[in-house]
Amino acid sequence: MPIRLRRRPQPDAASAEVLIAGRGLTLEAQGQPVLDHVGIEVRRGEIVTLIGPNGAGKTTLVKVLLGLQRPDRGVVEKAACVRVGYVPQRFAVDPVLPLTVSRFLDLARRCSPAEKEAVLEEVGAPALLARSMHALSGGEIQRVLLARALVRDPNLLVLDEPVQGVDYAGQAELYALIARIRDRRRCGVLLISHDLHLVMAATDQVVCLNRHVCCSGLPEAVSRHPEYVALFGRRAASELAFYSHRHDHRHGPDGEVVPLTAPHSI
Repeated sequence: MPIRLRRRPQPDAASAEVLIAGRGLTLEAQGQPVLDHVGIEVRRGEIVTLIGPNGAGKTTLVKVLLGLQRPDRGVVEKAACVRVGYVPQRFAVDPVLPLTVSRFLDLARRCSPAEKEAVLEEVGAPALLARSMHALSGGEIQRVLLARALVRDPNLLVLDEPVQGVDYAGQAELYALIARIRDRRRCGVLLISHDLHLVMAATDQVVCLNRHVCCSGLPEAVSRHPEYVALFGRRAASELAFYSHRHDHRHGPDGEVVPLTAPHSI
């Protein structure tokens, strides 16, 4: 039986401030389309998950949004207040490099021991401050990477495959942690992931990318979309349709969110 995460609806999501948006983003490499008129936006207090097969352009899209790569066409719009905390897809530590967690956090921003302890406490890793980075487990590294992103006091978290090298139970814990950070800080979160069963249940909006936006919207709607089914198969789609309906709310006839006394499946 898969681990089930309850996705809590965020109030007034549609009216929340847009922190970052891409409009008509188009990019080619060696004459081949990498991004084809892609549109995406992330609002304050919202978790947006970017899914798609390998080579779909997910990491490239994030680089374009962050200004690390220029599109051929289209625009990126950022709110004036945006402060980004970024967790990269891959991170390797040279085992001969004497780098403690404390020194690693200083690479993001020089901060006091108390600030470091507070941010490590927030990510559930309070005892790691003096540990060597190369001695950490996969789950501990991901928590430290998240702590480094939070040191910048971001209002937009960008997380590229944030649970790599973590076992299934640890993945569920990390996604629940990301949701708690969103709730506490009211930040926006843009998340890239292949872990569809966990992510589809824990996100507010899903964007399915395969060089273009195949479909986007609420997880349960995306899981039934024909292009999603074509990409991931009918079995995966049917499993996720049930999985993503584990809610603590239902939607009324006009789309309003109606809280439930207990989670149920539709």
